[in-house]
Amino acid sequence: MTKYYYVYNTHGMHGKRLLRLFSFGLLSLGVGILVYVLIPLVNWQLYFLSAFASQYFSSPIPQNALVASSPQSTFASSIDYTNAKNWFPNAPKGKTIPSISSYTLSIPKIGIANATVSTIDNNLASHLVHYEGTALPPTNGNTVIFGHSTLPQLFNAKDYKTIFAKAHLLAPGDKVYLSVSGVQYAYRIYSTIVVDPSETSIFNQDYAYSHLTLVTCTPPGTVWKRLIIKARIEKL
Repeated sequence: MTKYYYVYNTHGMHGKRLLRLFSFGLLSLGVGILVYVLIPLVNWQLYFLSAFASQYFSSPIPQNALVASSPQSTFASSIDYTNAKNWFPNAPKGKTIPSISSYTLSIPKIGIANATVSTIDNNLASHLVHYEGTALPPTNGNTVIFGHSTLPQLFNAKDYKTIFAKAHLLAPGDKVYLSVSGVQYAYRIYSTIVVDPSETSIFNQDYAYSHLTLVTCTPPGTVWKRLIIKARIEKL
């Protein structure tokens, strides 16, 4: 009687198992990256919806209040956002020569201490930028300071490419400190708004008080909108 033997190809089965594991690993990695990026955006939406509902945030500036605006069709990938001048294409261009080259900014609530603000250079990768033509603190007018942001989980207070990643956590009543020529001035936040890159009224000067305007991109990790944080100097 002839005997038959069955031999299983375990090598082939092992290879298929490895392939399935590899595919599952790639899928898990992709889902993880997607969640890593989307969760901050979803949280941002939920945070701002609740903030608007509780009136912690002011309504966005109406379109009829624009000083100048025009559609911006340039793709974000072609724009150098390390140059502060590219954030608001229609913003007024200042011509005054600043009397100081830099000062410092501190925001204790989000862990920023003595960050350099340059008045003569627009490179946001190296420091915060005082927008040219706006008031120097603590003189009356509107001091406008630009800073980079990214996903909140990448925040590093010492890295100027991520320094404002947690700026969306600031609320009315929080304080910002500016140190100019060795003298510190306290500013109290009173308003937070979100505007389009075409909005230029944030540069308007109000000479009744010394105002401070902080500007960064939002939602965190994108360049779609601009987060505008307004503060007023406290009595000296």
